[in-house]
Amino acid sequence: MFEFVSIDQYHSQLREGKATCMQAVEHYLERIRSTQHLNAFVRVYDEEALEKAKLLDARRAAGQPMGSLHGVVIGIKDVIAYKDHPLTAASKILKDFTSVYSATAVERLLAEEAIIIGSLNCDEFAMGSTNENSAYGKVLNAKDESRVPGGSSGGSAVAVQSGCCMLSLGSDTGGSVRQPADFCGVIGLKPGYGRISRHGLIAYASSFDQIGILGGNIGDIALALEIMSGPDEYDSTVFQKQSEPFHSLYKSEPGRKYKIAWLSQALDHPALDPEIASSIRSLIERLKSEGHTVEPVEFELIDHIVPAYYVLTTAEASSNLSRYDGVRYGYRSGDKDDINQLYKKTRSAGFGREVKRRIMLGTFVLSAGYYDAYFTRAQKVRKLLFDKTQLIFKDFDLIFLPTAPSAAFPIGEKMEDPIAMYLADIYTVMANLVGVPAISLPLFTHSNGMPFGVQVLSNRFKELDLLRFSNQLFR
Repeated sequence: MFEFVSIDQYHSQLREGKATCMQAVEHYLERIRSTQHLNAFVRVYDEEALEKAKLLDARRAAGQPMGSLHGVVIGIKDVIAYKDHPLTAASKILKDFTSVYSATAVERLLAEEAIIIGSLNCDEFAMGSTNENSAYGKVLNAKDESRVPGGSSGGSAVAVQSGCCMLSLGSDTGGSVRQPADFCGVIGLKPGYGRISRHGLIAYASSFDQIGILGGNIGDIALALEIMSGPDEYDSTVFQKQSEPFHSLYKSEPGRKYKIAWLSQALDHPALDPEIASSIRSLIERLKSEGHTVEPVEFELIDHIVPAYYVLTTAEASSNLSRYDGVRYGYRSGDKDDINQLYKKTRSAGFGREVKRRIMLGTFVLSAGYYDAYFTRAQKVRKLLFDKTQLIFKDFDLIFLPTAPSAAFPIGEKMEDPIAMYLADIYTVMANLVGVPAISLPLFTHSNGMPFGVQVLSNRFKELDLLRFSNQLFR
């Protein structure tokens, strides 16, 4: 019977003849079938995955060298392009659309012989925190099917949580990898802005979006990050230095002592579940006893983070989503001879409620008379947040935050209160506003039985610090 522990262990099994890629794919296809009710996958590429596994087994038998991700089974969020495969962003407005190219991140995975097993459910256009805003229906948390899995990368988190793939890709605009990872008890990494090319990632808010990785151990996350990182001629915002050898270095410096800041306003915030606060404080004391420097830092801007984030991201969404108009591709409704009616009917019927809400909010904050009052002011807050964060990183290596103010909550609990839903992002959006890497680590279990963890941030392009510290915690 096939059993997955890590990519390194899997590759050892392949080399020793104790497993085959075909066995791995068949195992995951069976898991996908048996957990179909969780609704994590919107499409499964079963025949294609089996054919790729057969080919890789033949290459290995012929003595050909193995790629870094040889036979590794990966699911990708339905906002990441995969050539000649459907790409819909879980939205009716992209119904029947097929991607004409692959995202740079996907191309790099395939070049290292990864197997893409399917596309994963998500909140429509990555807008949501519960994976209840999908044209394909809600995703269920495998730990407790009455609770949300988090969002927007809920399908990506549940696919790893339920053992349906070895790794998954999500996207993170304000916590959409880290929060579902927290709710589902898996590891979720949001690299710093520009670490992984956004070419082929459907845009929600272009200055915030980043492809992220969900998995079960730090080594696998490090390997995927190493492969997908690096310059890309199709993305001018990507970091221009070559990728670092994250996988070979994440275990180095095992005895290093870190200087860690924790934000007092965050842990003392009235929105934070007392059990989560207590667990993180206990972790802080443990780290102090192990010789790390862990100190509180005042962060008086905490309550300005969510308003600034939603002003800026909805403004960018209003611009980015204007291309979905029923003219060139996707869903179309209305009279093709009346272009205004075509636009109105297509966008009204094609977009879901939450997407329309954010488009309208973004259009409002960009409108004449309100631009300076909202958008310009939010940009100033973003600059203040960046400057404050950089001051902290002058004295500390890492910043501790909760990932979410609560563990996974019941399905439907916040759907009729968008403000409460948005405020649940209070701890994750900061990393996107200032462009730094962040990781959610599943370290604890709530009294309600649900997993939760801690979020750790490092300075820009210091993902290696995150991986090394995280590896210390998981030893």
